[in-house]
Amino acid sequence: MALMLQVLALEPTSQILSKEPIVPYAILLVVILVVPILFERLRLPGLVGLVFSGLVLGPSGWSLFQPEESMIKLLSNISLIYLMFVAGLELDLEHFRRRRGRSFGFSTFTFGVSLVMGALIGQILGLSWNTSILIGSLFSSYTLLAYPIIHRLGVVNNEAVTVTIGATIFTDIGVVIILAICVAIAHAGTFSLAQLLTLSGWLTVYSVAVLAGLDWVGKEFFRRSGDDEGNKFLFVLLAVFLAAVGAQLIGIETIVGAFLAGLAVNEAVGEGPVKEKVMFIGSVLFIPIFFVNLGLTINLSAWVNSLGTLKITLLIVLGLITSKFIAAFLAKLAYRYNWQEILTMWSLSVPQVGTTLAATLVGYQAGLLPLEILNSIVVLMLVTSTLGPLITSQVAVGLTASTTEESALTILPEQKVEKTNTAFTIVVPIYNPQTQQYLIEMAALLARQANGRIIPLAIATSVAHMDAPQLEASMQRSEQLLAKATVQSRVMGVSAEPLLRIDDAFAQGISRSAREQKANLIIMGWGKRTGLRARLFGNVIDNVLWASHCPVAVTRIVESPKKIQRILVPLENLIAPALQPVYFAQMLAEVNQAQVTVLNVCDRRTSASKIAWRRSHLSLLVSKLAASNAPEIQIIAHENVAQAILQAARLYDLVVLPVIRNRTSPGGLAVSDVTTQLAKQLTCSIVMLGEPQRTQTTAIVSPQHNDYSLPNR
Repeated sequence: MALMLQVLALEPTSQILSKEPIVPYAILLVVILVVPILFERLRLPGLVGLVFSGLVLGPSGWSLFQPEESMIKLLSNISLIYLMFVAGLELDLEHFRRRRGRSFGFSTFTFGVSLVMGALIGQILGLSWNTSILIGSLFSSYTLLAYPIIHRLGVVNNEAVTVTIGATIFTDIGVVIILAICVAIAHAGTFSLAQLLTLSGWLTVYSVAVLAGLDWVGKEFFRRSGDDEGNKFLFVLLAVFLAAVGAQLIGIETIVGAFLAGLAVNEAVGEGPVKEKVMFIGSVLFIPIFFVNLGLTINLSAWVNSLGTLKITLLIVLGLITSKFIAAFLAKLAYRYNWQEILTMWSLSVPQVGTTLAATLVGYQAGLLPLEILNSIVVLMLVTSTLGPLITSQVAVGLTASTTEESALTILPEQKVEKTNTAFTIVVPIYNPQTQQYLIEMAALLARQANGRIIPLAIATSVAHMDAPQLEASMQRSEQLLAKATVQSRVMGVSAEPLLRIDDAFAQGISRSAREQKANLIIMGWGKRTGLRARLFGNVIDNVLWASHCPVAVTRIVESPKKIQRILVPLENLIAPALQPVYFAQMLAEVNQAQVTVLNVCDRRTSASKIAWRRSHLSLLVSKLAASNAPEIQIIAHENVAQAILQAARLYDLVVLPVIRNRTSPGGLAVSDVTTQLAKQLTCSIVMLGEPQRTQTTAIVSPQHNDYSLPNR
C-alpha cells in the first residue's frame, strides 16, 4: 500500500486522469454543480465562474485538463453543437412576425455597422481581410440576456423591444453564414470566385433542405407521435446531429448545421415539455461544458504579460459598445423612437455570449483568429454580459408609461367580455387526504359565487392488465377520496360531480379530464419538487401547467379558505392581460365579503407623477371587476420588490401570485425570480395562478356578472 502511494505521488496528475476516464467526468460535474452557485452568491454570473474554472483547471492553472485530450475534444464538439442548436431553437419567431419589416431594418443597422467596425479594428491590428470580416461578424450578433428583466417590467410588447428581439434572427443567420464562408476560405488557402460561388450554392441548397425539410418532417413526426415526449426528444437530438453531419459533407462548420436545425424545428417543438427538456439538458450539462472548455483555451500569462493584448481587448470592447450604440441611433432616426427606447435597444443588443463565443471558438480552432483575439472576446463576453442587463434594468423602466398607457386605452376587460352558456366548472384533482378538505373548500367558494360546479377528480394509474391487484387497490382508494370530497362539497352547498379516471399518468389524466369537462379552472395542491426526476422530467404540476387549456391554481393553504378576509395581489406588469390573479382574488373576495388589495412596487427613483399615473392606470383596469367593494390600489416605492411584498403580506391572509414563465428557464415550474423568493418566505396561504401555455380566446367576465371565465392571454 505504501509503495502504491509513492508511485501515485511520483506520477503526474494528468497521467492518472488519462488512465481513469471517470475522474475527468466527476471533476467536470462537480465544477458544473458547485462553481455557478458560489459565483451567484457573490452576485457574479454563473458562466463567469465556469470560464474561471476552465482557466484554473487548464494549462494556465493546475493543468488537470488539456484542450487536446480526446475526451475534452469530444465534449467540446458536442457542447458547441448543442449551444448553437439552442441558439436557433430559442429565437422568438412570434416577435419577428409582429414587426418583420422594422426587425429587418434594425438588423441591417446593427449587422452593417458592427461588421464595418469589426473589420476596421481587424485592419488596424494588421490582420487579413478574411479575419477582419470574421471579427466584424462576431460583433454583429447579440444574446438577449436581459429578456427576463423586460418581461418582468411588462415592456416586451413595446415596439422597440419587439424589433430588437426579432432582429436576432437576421443577425445570428448572418454570423453563421459569414463564419462558414470565412472558414472555408481559410481551409482552402487560395479561394477563387468560382469556388466561392460553388460554396454559396451548396450552402443555399443545404440551408433550404434543412429549414424546409426538417420543419415539415418535424411537424409530421410530432403530430403522429401524440404525447410520446421521449420519442419527440430523441427526434430533436437526431435532427441536430444529422444537420451537423450534412454540414460536414458540404465542407462547412457543424455549428452552421446545428443552428439551422434549431431554427427548423423551432415551430414544431413550440413551447412545451419537449423544449423544456431540451433546454434543461443543455443548461445543466452541455452549455456549462462549453464555457469550461472556453476557459481551458485561455492563455492567462500571455494576456496579463502582454501590453498589446490589453490594448486589443480595450479596442474590441469599446468598438463593440460604440457600434451597437450607432446602430440604435440609426434606428431612432429611421423609426422615430424616443431616447429611452433607443437606450433599451442598445442595452439589449450589447451582450455577446452564445453565438459570438461559439463562432469565436470555431474561428480560433480553424486558425483564423489568433489567441489574443480569443482572449479579448472572452473578456468582451464578461464585460457585456454584466453591463447590458444592468443598463436595461435602469432604462427600460421608462418604457412602462408609454407602453402600458396605450394598452390602457385598447385592452380593457370590458372590451373582451363574452357570455358563456356553460356552467363555470372547476376541476379539483385529489390525492392527498391532508390537503383535500381545503382544496374542496376553495373550489366550492369559487363555484358558489359563479353558480358553477366542481368536479373532484381522482386518477388511478393504469397497468398492463385491467384486473391487476394494484389497479384495484388504486381504484378503491380513489373512490374513498371521491366519496369524502362529495360530502364536503354538499356541506358547502355546491354541486359536485366526482370523476374517477384510469390513465397512464397523473398529469395527462388531469389535463385531459379538464379539457373533456370544459373546465374553466383547475385547483391543485402544492406538490413535492425535489429530486433529480422532478428536475429532469418535471412533476405533475409542471406537466399540467404545460398541457392545460385553462388556468391552473397551485395552492398552499394554511387555514380554512372560509376565514380569508384580506387578499393581496402583487402585480409586476401593469397591463390588462396580467390581471388574471385579480379576477381570481375578486371572485373569492365576493363570496367571503373580503377585501382585495392590488399592490405594485416601483423603483425608489420613480417620480411622484409616474406613481400617480400608475395608481390611476391600475384603478382604471380593476374598476370593471366589481360593482361594489372594488379592489384597493397600493403603490410602494422600494429598491427590492420581494422584500416590499413580504413586508406588506404580513397583514394579509392570502397572497395570489402569477406564474410568469421564464423564457430561458432550464426546467421545472418556471416562475419569475420574485415569485420564487416569495413562495419560499411567505407564511400565509398562497395561490400561484398559472396561465395556459397556448394563447386562446376565452370569455372574460368580471365577478359582477353571473357567468365567469378566468381570462387567458
